[in-house]
Amino acid sequence: MFSRSGYQALPLGDFDRFQQSSIGLYGAQKGFFSFGSKADQLGSARNAADSSQGWLSWICHGIITSLVFLLMLLTFPISGWFALKIVPTYERMVIFRLGRLRAPQGPGVVLLLPFIDHWQRVDLRTRAFNVPPCKLISRDGAVLSMGADVQFRVWDPALSVLVVKDLVAATRMTAQSAMAKALGKKSLREIQGEKLRIGEQLLLDINDMTKSWGLEVDRVELTMEAVLQPPRDALQGPLGAIAPVLEGSPPQLASHLLDSTPGAPEADSVVTVSEVDPPRRRPSVAELLSAVEPILSEALVSQVGASYQVDIILPGGTRSTFFIDLSSGSGRAGCGVLQGSPDVVLEVAEEDLQELMLGELRPLAAYMSGRLRVQGDLQLALRLEELFKAMKLHR
Repeated sequence: MFSRSGYQALPLGDFDRFQQSSIGLYGAQKGFFSFGSKADQLGSARNAADSSQGWLSWICHGIITSLVFLLMLLTFPISGWFALKIVPTYERMVIFRLGRLRAPQGPGVVLLLPFIDHWQRVDLRTRAFNVPPCKLISRDGAVLSMGADVQFRVWDPALSVLVVKDLVAATRMTAQSAMAKALGKKSLREIQGEKLRIGEQLLLDINDMTKSWGLEVDRVELTMEAVLQPPRDALQGPLGAIAPVLEGSPPQLASHLLDSTPGAPEADSVVTVSEVDPPRRRPSVAELLSAVEPILSEALVSQVGASYQVDIILPGGTRSTFFIDLSSGSGRAGCGVLQGSPDVVLEVAEEDLQELMLGELRPLAAYMSGRLRVQGDLQLALRLEELFKAMKLHR
């Protein structure tokens, strides 16, 4: 599956460079009395603060560790029940001694010093999780319910503990964000016909973001639950004109086909076209903006509490700017630039703004698909949905 995309898996066993087999003080804790003279085995995984430790810190570290080790020897074998841990082959143990990261230990018997060692087991086996189905918008305006199955494994135990707290949750959010951005650039037909290729591209995109976490994604498989809304152009063209007639009786269908021929009388053609409802005209942006003022209120200001500048990209490539101030009073809106600095600057196409203000498109879905660009706090930008809900109820 991955050979066509040029993907090369990270080598298995990279974590073995940390492997320690001895359980003695000078074996399992190699470099204990080196005072920083040896090369750092953990590379970028080592905390940068360790390089600035002075002699006093190293001496205190050594004295405390020696005293704890001596105490453990005096209380042996009772202390052995708490100090000796067995690590299986498929796990590694990441140890923090007095707050400092040690080399990952295992497999086999690992020595832990009581009171000063904090440890965490890391599973190196391949694990899997699913991205729950979520609503996504394709390039042609179709609304899909898409999910994914993801398999991953940890290749660097130290990084997986230091960089991220919850591997599964962080990787799931990364996969969901990458999936929304990738599918937002594809049409419905491309998504249905190129699921395998899109999955391979998602694999590379996710690995680019997660490789610094010490984990590698092995497999991504997209799952389409349903098409919630067809594309915007699904009913356009000749088939869209015939569709209303196909639902009628056979005489109506025959009449439509005869009227569409070159030799058909012009009067009959007019009668057939009158049966088809004319397309509903969308209100212009200016008309929608004029509907904003009547719904502004102190209650809406208390819910939103932010000011916005909206840059509209018109079909001809020109731009138009208006503002919505919901930060004080009863709020205000108008054309032009807001006096002072707005909390959030939004950039959106005219057609997408119409869908937002009509309640046909949610701000989060527009942002995830790249149709809404936000400069500023994303949470404040998403609060603008309260205004769109109020407009929908007012109509």
